[in-house]
Amino acid sequence: MISKEKRRWNIKASTIEKTLVQKIASSLDISELLSTLIVNRGYCSVDEAYSFISKNTEVMHDPFLLDDMRIGAQRILDAINQKEHISIFGDYDVDGVTSVSILYMYLEGLGAKVDYYIPSRKGEGYGVSANAVRKLYENGTRLIITVDTGVTANEEIDLANELGIDVVVTDHHECKTELPNAFAIINPKRPNSKYPFSSLAGVGVVFKLLCALESLSSGDEMIDCVRRISMKYADLTAIGTIADVMPVKDENRLIVSLGLSLIDETENIGLRALVELCRSNETRARAKNKKKISSGFVGFTVAPRINAAGRISDASIAVELFLSKDEQFANQQALRLCDINKDRQLEENKIAEEAYAYIEENGYQKNSVIILESDKWHHGIIGIVASRISEKYSLPAILISFEGDECTGDGEDIGKGSGRSVHGMNLVDALSYCSDLLDRFGGHELAAGLTIKRKNLEALRKKMNEYASKCFKEHAPENNIDIDCLLNTSQATLKSASELSLLEPYGVSNPMPVFAMEDMIIEEIIPIGMNRHLKLMLSKDGVTYTAMLFCVSPQEFPYEIYDEVDVAFNLEINEFMNTKNVQFNIKDIRMSERVSTHQQHEEEQYILAKEGKSGLSASEIVPDRADFSLVYSFLAKEAREGKEKYSYIKLLQALNRKYTGVTANYIKLKLVIKVFRELNIISIEEIDDFSFAFKINFSKSKANLEKSNILKRIKSLYTAN
Repeated sequence: MISKEKRRWNIKASTIEKTLVQKIASSLDISELLSTLIVNRGYCSVDEAYSFISKNTEVMHDPFLLDDMRIGAQRILDAINQKEHISIFGDYDVDGVTSVSILYMYLEGLGAKVDYYIPSRKGEGYGVSANAVRKLYENGTRLIITVDTGVTANEEIDLANELGIDVVVTDHHECKTELPNAFAIINPKRPNSKYPFSSLAGVGVVFKLLCALESLSSGDEMIDCVRRISMKYADLTAIGTIADVMPVKDENRLIVSLGLSLIDETENIGLRALVELCRSNETRARAKNKKKISSGFVGFTVAPRINAAGRISDASIAVELFLSKDEQFANQQALRLCDINKDRQLEENKIAEEAYAYIEENGYQKNSVIILESDKWHHGIIGIVASRISEKYSLPAILISFEGDECTGDGEDIGKGSGRSVHGMNLVDALSYCSDLLDRFGGHELAAGLTIKRKNLEALRKKMNEYASKCFKEHAPENNIDIDCLLNTSQATLKSASELSLLEPYGVSNPMPVFAMEDMIIEEIIPIGMNRHLKLMLSKDGVTYTAMLFCVSPQEFPYEIYDEVDVAFNLEINEFMNTKNVQFNIKDIRMSERVSTHQQHEEEQYILAKEGKSGLSASEIVPDRADFSLVYSFLAKEAREGKEKYSYIKLLQALNRKYTGVTANYIKLKLVIKVFRELNIISIEEIDDFSFAFKINFSKSKANLEKSNILKRIKSLYTAN
């Protein structure tokens, strides 16, 4: 996607010491390019750089360092021994689904009497509810283990206590000032926690619980317990961690790295079926060439299919897939997830189009926070669309749906909302500021959910924008793209792309490297994917690269063949028919900075010439009839071929390419266009100082250029009396 606003490129390599890069490269026998990337990530010595790429300093922390871990794990083991009915209460996203799955499988393996409960997103919404607690009680549950939820469910856990149900909370969300009165609360974000790493996913916390349970139940050394749990459950734990956009550092880096390596050989029948289906060329046909499992593949291909179940259908479809012990059933469930995901994509695009139109019509892009609502939007989709809006406009965005809640006219009907923020505004803090207007809210710094009565919507808009204005008072939210370094054609090679694997796995805190290459020429523009995406052929210094630009249609693409552009991209390897080639995955594209600077300079010279302050001669400034004839003939031909607009620089380049021996210049060309407009020889609509739209007014009569006041004035300034 190309952002609506021009993005500022922040090139990190420009601020680092060249000698440090060279020292690390020489000591570790790696390229200076890879060394630059390592330093960009904050590893500023040879030892630190080696530790990062070898992953030999990250360790799995002792799970018993987590508050309440020992008493929580022991309560679970006691429940198993006493044959108590245990219910796992989870969330409906990927983190929640994987958490439920690995805990269920482990407890079942210990002989527990266990089931699971995931609320309906549409009917119940996020988190533990009083109705759900009562249902579980009536079903015989005497121990609830929450996963990826529960740390803010104070009232609901009080109800469970009244009913005689113990609750062990495992969560990773921000805590309120007052913690719930649960039997145990296992959360690395607890106030004053001594646990060394606070950024575990919900499934990461469950993973640590399994390690603790294994240690208590087996009596073995912790290192052996961690190894067994890792080999069996790191695959699903990695998927949940990646999908919940957790920082891939510390023990998350180990979990994700190991999990990705295990997915190809996973013993989980359901996961294997889903991965094979995701890899297939024609949705249901087995792929011939297996690609390496990466965090990108999980995040953008596998995770959305798992997520789709909880968003618009039933999250238990995904859980049953991972719990499946029957290959045929697993294949059916995997197909169901893929079909549900297609429906999700269609609904997402529909909501996004409506939202974009609504924003433009109402000028909401001028606010500090974009807040939209509808009676028709699907609750499960609005979070994804909020993310797209936030990315497009570089602003926090909240979408609220009143779908399924009857409008009573008194404003008491309840809407469910999902928000995404940008750096500079903590969304949970912002919602806390507006808590008097909300029924419920919770989440993370950059993503959160809420429920609100319709009558409070306008007040929420006002108060959220008030809060955001304070956050962005000194530093407005900028649409930045962080770029590791500039590349030249000698660096953008298969060897460089292969060496990047030493940085994996990628994720938050260790993003996939973004490079930039300047002054590239667009050689071809090829629509693909039913015109939803573009393949570009870009050249520089005699080398041509294939570049993919996703989610941009030919109509949305602002450039043409022969345009000179700067490109920000991920450097990837494309393998087709056993042949490997370098491929760019474009993150941003803009007019070449060199061309842009030249264009600005030419415009400044034109302004000086127009004011009679140019040092150029009359022959270099004042156009003659031949100049007018040349430009008119060219534009008339272009109009017949469907061309409707030009920038002056591009028109200048096109004229000089078309007519050998003719050297047009910017000042003359712009004066010609201004005269055409003045005399209505060509209908001209100025787009900005640098470009125009045109329509030819074909006429057999010859235009009288002497009637032009523009031409008379410029001649008077530069033609001697």
